[in-house]
Amino acid sequence: MHLEGNKPRLSFWQIWNMSFGFLGIQFAFALQGGFMSRIFQTLGAEKDDIPILWLAAPLTGLIVQPIVGYLSDRTWHPILGRRRPFFFIGAVFSTIALFFAPYSSALWMAASSLWILDASINISMEPFRALVADKLPDSQRSYGFVVQTLIIGIGTWIASNLPWFMTQIGIPNTAEPGVIPDSVKFAFGIGAVVLFLSILYTILTTKEYPPEDLEKFQREKEASKGFFNGFKEIFENIQGMPSVMKKLGIVQFFSWFAFFTMWTYATPAITEHVFKATDTASLAYNDAADSVGNYLGTYGLVSMFMALILAFVTSKIKINRKLVHMVSLISGGVGFISIFLITEPWMLHICFALVGIAWASILSMPYAMLSSSVDPNKMGIYMGIFNMFIVIPQIIASVGGITFTYKLLFGEEVVYTMVLAGCSLIIAGFANLLITDRNATHDG
Repeated sequence: MHLEGNKPRLSFWQIWNMSFGFLGIQFAFALQGGFMSRIFQTLGAEKDDIPILWLAAPLTGLIVQPIVGYLSDRTWHPILGRRRPFFFIGAVFSTIALFFAPYSSALWMAASSLWILDASINISMEPFRALVADKLPDSQRSYGFVVQTLIIGIGTWIASNLPWFMTQIGIPNTAEPGVIPDSVKFAFGIGAVVLFLSILYTILTTKEYPPEDLEKFQREKEASKGFFNGFKEIFENIQGMPSVMKKLGIVQFFSWFAFFTMWTYATPAITEHVFKATDTASLAYNDAADSVGNYLGTYGLVSMFMALILAFVTSKIKINRKLVHMVSLISGGVGFISIFLITEPWMLHICFALVGIAWASILSMPYAMLSSSVDPNKMGIYMGIFNMFIVIPQIIASVGGITFTYKLLFGEEVVYTMVLAGCSLIIAGFANLLITDRNATHDG
């Protein structure tokens, strides 16, 4: 390990340890994204009602993440440090919500579980992003976020295949109408354990840098304490966000609109269009839904291998982050559109492999570009504000943006949601051309 500026360059395993909690966070996201829509349908939701049931989750993120970012910037605990207290709080509540979600017996219970789960994940997630920027010099930022993506890919692949694996070992995949199958319940229970233990591992194996001048830090914190001062500072930072952040926001908007569309509509779209299964109480539907989880796992697996490649490349040479992100997003867009065109179910692996390339880039390149463009003393709050460009498209999608747009542009069949997702990712890819700041687009 050697110093670059005032920060030491870290080894792969040091970065792995401080990012390992993302394994559990992604377990939660993969189970949430792959199976909450299935839970909603099992409990009686119509396909076009699913997005509104997701609405509370992004609304909560819009509020929670800037606040958590602001608070974590102002936190210093002599044992837990700056970001780790938020890891722990989020882990406790996420674990509880993840465990109880599949035991919902009514739609309002499932929607409430999703809301609590998403709010709790938000408490942990962005401090993890800020931690990478806190700990690494600029020349290692791309590498650090790519290692995070590698861990996320592992979590996505394993979690997406859990219900299928449960079925293979004999756990029932069907239940009475309106009851969640045991395979899903076991998968969520395992996810809860993995989430808590992986975040605890990061807390125990990672140390944080204290403020350079702790007394000055405490004085500034005391001078600006108070509820209204906090909200004033958050809004001032929103108004004064850097130009690069605004341009990245456009890329993020279309990227996350695409993936939110996938999470809410992939199961009904693929079970209906590819497997011709529509009766949610039937064995054919539940087997098809498990298969969708398996295919969704492909994008996690490919994102993992893509992250491995990028980790090797970024450890050796400096990359053009903008170019990598643009090509990756366009590849994912082609993958989504191909779901409408395929003739055999196995071809879904190809489609989601292309989506996996985009996912690997979405989870790394924007954060590397952002972290090189903002005040390091405000890394937490800017990471939290940056989340607005993730949750706003989800809110728009939830209140009818997906349903209205795909029917207006393409037609009534639910598979056209995947075409809409593909077009959105391609727009996001070309939006990278707006970013011209070399500090953001290239490794330091």
